[in-house]
Amino acid sequence: MAAETTTATSEVGRKKVRVGKVVSNKADKTIVVSIERQVAHPIYKRYYKQTKKVMAHDENNECNIGDTVRVVESRPLSARKRWALVEIIERAK
Repeated sequence: MAAETTTATSEVGRKKVRVGKVVSNKADKTIVVSIERQVAHPIYKRYYKQTKKVMAHDENNECNIGDTVRVVESRPLSARKRWALVEIIERAK
C-alpha cells in the first residue's frame, strides 16, 4: 500500500490523510471539505470522479471557501465530525 500513495491520499501511521477543497465554513470551528478521487470502472476501465464531503475541525476558524486543505482522521468530535484540519495548502483567490 505504501508504494501506491498519491499526493491526495496517504496514510501516516494508522490515520488517513486526505486533500480537498473547502465548500463551507459557516459553522463555528467546522469546515466541510469536498474530497475528489478518480476510480476506474470495473468493466469499462474508464476513469470517473467520485466526490465525498467530510466535516473537519478548524480550531481557529482560519479556512475560507475555496481553500485547498489537508485533513486527517481523528476521534469523533461531534455527531458528524470525524476529521481535523492539518494545514492549508493553498488559499483561495
